[in-house]
Amino acid sequence: MHIVVGSWQFWAIMSAVFAALTAILAKVGVENVGSDFATFYRTIIVVLALGLLLLATGQLEIPKDVSGRTYLFLTLSGLATGASWLCYFKALKLGNASQVAPIDKLSVVLVAVIGAVFLGEKLTGTNWTGVAMIGAGAVLVALK
Repeated sequence: MHIVVGSWQFWAIMSAVFAALTAILAKVGVENVGSDFATFYRTIIVVLALGLLLLATGQLEIPKDVSGRTYLFLTLSGLATGASWLCYFKALKLGNASQVAPIDKLSVVLVAVIGAVFLGEKLTGTNWTGVAMIGAGAVLVALK
């Protein structure tokens, strides 16, 4: 069991499970409030939960030990996350969760392309076929 919990695959699957729950729970939660307020409230919950997790597990880091480059990229990532959440909740407010979530997952395609172009990650022909299938599948699932 330790080997499974220590693998990236386990955590990626758990991420997908929680992302699916996020879409369904958020769709219900955003029904009677503005999408931006819903994002704000959810963000407060995330910050509190992560703060408690860091305290409980002793993972809180000393800020001065973190490099400026790390702070820069984490800040940019945080801004991108916030923008993504705002857009996602607005889309959920306006559309069906079963259509919004697949389009949101086009991020998989974008990550593959950006990873290859800017990070030098190597994908095989089989990998690119999978990326194309994910893109096509996301569009097909989102069609009415």
